[in-house]
Amino acid sequence: MQTIEQALSKLEKSKFRSSFHLGKKQIEYIDKIGMDKIRSHARDFVKTRLAPAHPKNDGRQTPMRGHPVFIAQHATGCCCRGCLEKWYKIKQGTELTEIQQEKIVNLIMAWIEKQMPS
Repeated sequence: MQTIEQALSKLEKSKFRSSFHLGKKQIEYIDKIGMDKIRSHARDFVKTRLAPAHPKNDGRQTPMRGHPVFIAQHATGCCCRGCLEKWYKIKQGTELTEIQQEKIVNLIMAWIEKQMPS
């Protein structure tokens, strides 16, 4: 089991994954609603769009832009079940446990926190 830091380091080496960054609008949105609300959104998105064994529109369920969590999902390889299997060896076709969901949310939030200006 890799740590969040190890996962983020590995993702930074991917040309595609490292191309994602939060823009001014996303940073302003986070500043406006706060990190607790962003975490709540991340939990909801992971639970409804990623956790089911066979998510609706799997492979296309996470938009590439807009909400900061969507951008973070692509940056962290947590956007669809295929990417979860490729990056984290989480088999497709099985429902994610609550522990797996929370680990995914923690990774997403760590990425978002690194993107925020100091």
